[in-house]
Amino acid sequence: MKQEFDTVDQLVTEWKQERPELDVDAMQVVGRIIKLGKVLEKRASSVLKESGIHYTDLDVLATIRRSGKPYQLAPKQIMDSVLLTSGAMTALLDRLTKLELIYRASDNKDARIKLAGLTPKGISVIDKAIKIRFDEANLSVSIFNETESLALSELLRKLLISIG
Repeated sequence: MKQEFDTVDQLVTEWKQERPELDVDAMQVVGRIIKLGKVLEKRASSVLKESGIHYTDLDVLATIRRSGKPYQLAPKQIMDSVLLTSGAMTALLDRLTKLELIYRASDNKDARIKLAGLTPKGISVIDKAIKIRFDEANLSVSIFNETESLALSELLRKLLISIG
């Protein structure tokens, strides 16, 4: 079977030529993870177009949806899950409110907090979009058999925990 080369192979070859003293082994892993992240996010964004939402919308709506009934969370809880800045979160919540996918309501325990809750339309949109997203994710890793997929998942978890 002929070995295929990717952009990281090219990068490594060039660095070995220009700076042979550099250890390029780790960059082969890190470079591919970075590249894969960009490719996978672009693929996810592309398939989500038919649902009318963006990748960041999906992240927020899915976070609220998987929190369970009554499908309400404080912005801080959402931020902890999706890793957005507070300014970006505010703008996104405002946009989702205008799209009638979420509503904002005062927290009974602390009126200063404006909870974000899913509207019936929001529930419908996220339930359809998350199915599309999971189908695309499954397609993205369909090259692996179950053993390979589980092994890769474990290795990525180990790396993420160690540096995250």
